[in-house]
Amino acid sequence: MRRRVVVTGLGCISPLGNDVDSLWRNILAGKSGVGKITHYDASEHKTRFAAQVKDFDPVNLFGKVEARRMDRFSQFALAAAQQAVTDSGLIIDDEIRDRIGVVIGTGIGGLGTLFEQVRVYYDRGPSRVSPFTVPMMLPDSGAGMIAIFMGIRGPNMAVVTACATGTNAVGEATEVIRRGMADVMLAGGSEAVIVPIAMASLSVMVLSLRAMTTLNAPPGLST
Repeated sequence: MRRRVVVTGLGCISPLGNDVDSLWRNILAGKSGVGKITHYDASEHKTRFAAQVKDFDPVNLFGKVEARRMDRFSQFALAAAQQAVTDSGLIIDDEIRDRIGVVIGTGIGGLGTLFEQVRVYYDRGPSRVSPFTVPMMLPDSGAGMIAIFMGIRGPNMAVVTACATGTNAVGEATEVIRRGMADVMLAGGSEAVIVPIAMASLSVMVLSLRAMTTLNAPPGLST
């Protein structure tokens, strides 16, 4: 018989709330997380609204130094993972840490970091590029940061399958447990691509592929 796998804890950082209870409460209330883009000046884009995460303070969660060493997508992943572990009641210690793993999916990874450091390269020169650029932009850096912060030493990987990546990560984590490679897996997806280069590309795609609407955000949507 196949090994039974169950979900024991949940965590969430989202445009509708930065924990599971807030997310679910706002969904039931019919609220929307869509609003005007505030992370940067999107006035020249055809589409100027998106579903942004709000009131998220990585410095408060991880400290100034550690927050600067993570792309925003990794910050989301780590914060949600910490919530999930707390929710599950799991105590990670030396007795079990080798049997706990992580699978975090992302479609693009640290695109925000790449965009910012390319600007640094051209504006200030190659010597001013952050030495953390490559590890921060890698798709598997979210899973890696979770393992580092929590002292997890089991299987660790990223799944990169575009919009399906979070679901695929949960599925792969399930199979890791069924194969007997781990007893516990932290699994999910994380993305942080409301950055100029990604939104500009999608805005241009509006004309040919209709990737996004060019309408203004309807009145009443949460900002």
